[in-house]
Amino acid sequence: MSYTFDILGVSSVLTFFHYQEQNPHPLQGGKAYLGSLDCTLDGFLQSAEQMPDKWAWEWDQMLSTIVNFWLKHEDSIRFWQEELHRAGQESLVIGRVANVNILRVELESLWET
Repeated sequence: MSYTFDILGVSSVLTFFHYQEQNPHPLQGGKAYLGSLDCTLDGFLQSAEQMPDKWAWEWDQMLSTIVNFWLKHEDSIRFWQEELHRAGQESLVIGRVANVNILRVELESLWET
């Protein structure tokens, strides 16, 4: 399996919590949204630890994808750190980790409709 990770934006804690409550089990376990109060690698790794392991993802590979993102996207990370700082204390930065194969199937199904 291969995975992808990206930072999507900044949200209020309440909005993110509400979204997670409304969508507790993503379709086929293909993607998960991670929230972190700090735009740090440690923050996202801790958030990933909260994911349900029943998805049978290859955890080491998925975590490695997050680490590799952190090593290769310094400008993007700095941008989101600044945005999070501007948003204030009641906010967190949102990232998405996804199984590439399942994400591809979901996106292809959009073209078919």
